[in-house]
Amino acid sequence: MKKYIFILLLLCNILIYAQTSFNSKDFKVTRNDLEINTYEKDSTANALVIYEQGNSYFDKKDFVLKTEIKRKIKIFNKEGFNEATTSIHLYITKNNKEKIEKIIATTHNLENEVVTKTKLKKANIFREKYDENHTLVKFTLPNIKEGSVITYSYTIISPFMFKYKGWWFQDEIPTLYSEYRTSVPAIYDYNIKLVGGKKLSINEHELERYCLIAFNGGSCDCTNSIYAMENIPAFIEEDYMTSKKNYLARIEYELKTYKGFDGTIKNYTKTWKYTDKDFKTNGDIGKQLRKKVDAEKILSTEITNQQDTLKKAQAIFKHVQDNYVWNEEYRIFKDVSVKDLIKNKSGNVSSINILLHNLLKESGINVNSVLLSTRGNGFPTKIYPVISDFNYLIVQATINNKTYLLDATDIYLSFGNLPFRCLNGYGRLMDFNNGSKWIDIVPNIASTVQYKAELSIDENENITGIINSKTTGYRALSSKKRYYPNPDSYIDDLENSYPNIEITNHEVISKDITSNQFLENYNILYSSDETGDNIYLNPFFITFLKENPFKLQDRTYPIDFGYKSSFFYVLKLNFGDAYSIIEKPTDLNLTLPNNKGSILFSSVVQGDFIQLVLKINFKDSIYDPEYYPYLKEFMSKIVDIQTNSLILLKKK
Repeated sequence: MKKYIFILLLLCNILIYAQTSFNSKDFKVTRNDLEINTYEKDSTANALVIYEQGNSYFDKKDFVLKTEIKRKIKIFNKEGFNEATTSIHLYITKNNKEKIEKIIATTHNLENEVVTKTKLKKANIFREKYDENHTLVKFTLPNIKEGSVITYSYTIISPFMFKYKGWWFQDEIPTLYSEYRTSVPAIYDYNIKLVGGKKLSINEHELERYCLIAFNGGSCDCTNSIYAMENIPAFIEEDYMTSKKNYLARIEYELKTYKGFDGTIKNYTKTWKYTDKDFKTNGDIGKQLRKKVDAEKILSTEITNQQDTLKKAQAIFKHVQDNYVWNEEYRIFKDVSVKDLIKNKSGNVSSINILLHNLLKESGINVNSVLLSTRGNGFPTKIYPVISDFNYLIVQATINNKTYLLDATDIYLSFGNLPFRCLNGYGRLMDFNNGSKWIDIVPNIASTVQYKAELSIDENENITGIINSKTTGYRALSSKKRYYPNPDSYIDDLENSYPNIEITNHEVISKDITSNQFLENYNILYSSDETGDNIYLNPFFITFLKENPFKLQDRTYPIDFGYKSSFFYVLKLNFGDAYSIIEKPTDLNLTLPNNKGSILFSSVVQGDFIQLVLKINFKDSIYDPEYYPYLKEFMSKIVDIQTNSLILLKKK
């Protein structure tokens, strides 16, 4: 009897679950899909991928790669309406192109308990040129409402066997079920990489014999695979991260070798040894790096006659910085010309830094080029050479057994420092004599923010005094870029950031725009809050953090600040004979796990003075995701200290 009761309860639970869950098993839209209007695992979701499937295979008749894609998406609210617009990038070359066919899209609604369907019309499918290698196909599903379920499917036909379609399991909205089926003939050998750190719920493979037969009678087997993930959370971008491409769950393919039916073998993914050789003979970069320049014609005699090697290198760097303007284009493998740069005084990243490389080399300085990928471009693959992963070129100079990484595209950079966009972990040093190798891209300078305030209360109960500010490293770089183009605007922004403060006599002490420091001081007038005989004073006239940048419940990717940093604020307030301190802020001493960061806040009263000190130190530039809850609390404490610390003064 107990057994039958258990079975009955189990069946009831299954029935209840079936009645309250989305159909994530196939492409069919069910009543539940339309009626359910929340996602229990993420109540903040504006939309949800209920089901999606991709199927890539080589067409046995036309010998092209076909990829069939199906998606079913639930729209919860108006903020999710943008999911009804789909953009598909098709790859094109001068001689060939990808095509798309069989676009079928339908909007499903539940209106007065009746299921309605609205189909996409062909006239509402648009094509446009995206860039020189891509055409964009775009459509928006019709009749979108809160609660709609949209379905769409299409097939991409590609002649490019080297570009086997990758599959993205994760998106900016959550996904219940994502499946990718592939069939790969043995004549193609791909490097297959799972990115994003999430586990597959299905990872199955089987061999299909004689799946592909050539016109000459040759044949090969195929490996048929099924990859799937379930209950994939939305990827939410937050401050202090590199490209989301580094962390989104997906599968990527890189063609390694093609073995023809006639016995020919062609290697696509080569070793770094072969890649170095190709790079050296490359028509754009390789040729330009070997190009001789007339240093004596380009540089002044003061620079060419300089005997100190480091000073000479610094002067050459400054000359390129000051005389050649970056046109904001990377294009490191295309349109690279030192000759055109010298003529036009403007060029892309490669042209400017290759000119720097060649001038240093002509001056007898040991230099090499370094390929890297910027923070917004994603991490370059280390497993095998993928030159297209790189989008930036810098220079490494070795002087007196010390190495310097140089980039002359930014007029505010000091010698040996790189733009923030370049702080992406590592790069590939292209040494034509000894072979290329990976090197770390690590800032060699400290980045600090320091404020020292000496203030006093005047007879009108206003607080006046002077603030001395010092920033270094990347903090100084940011200050310089805000100040030097428009000093008046900089001061206005400073005052607007702190509305209770009036700033006068602003002065910048450091005059060199490439200095590693930015020093300034100014007088302030601060109006305090007075209640009867008491003055309530927030001692933080300058704040490091206005709000906590970390708001997620959980973060699965690293917190990447780019560089280590520290903050220091000291206030010395003379409250004179007319006042006494009734209350002062509570001291705090907090450290991150493994001593990877610290907050020290203290206040001391001595005679007619009170001195407050706040020290904040981030000892790492990158923190693993497990540090996120600690950093979140850490930031919260910083905000709390700077917004809720009060000094209570009372008239004697």
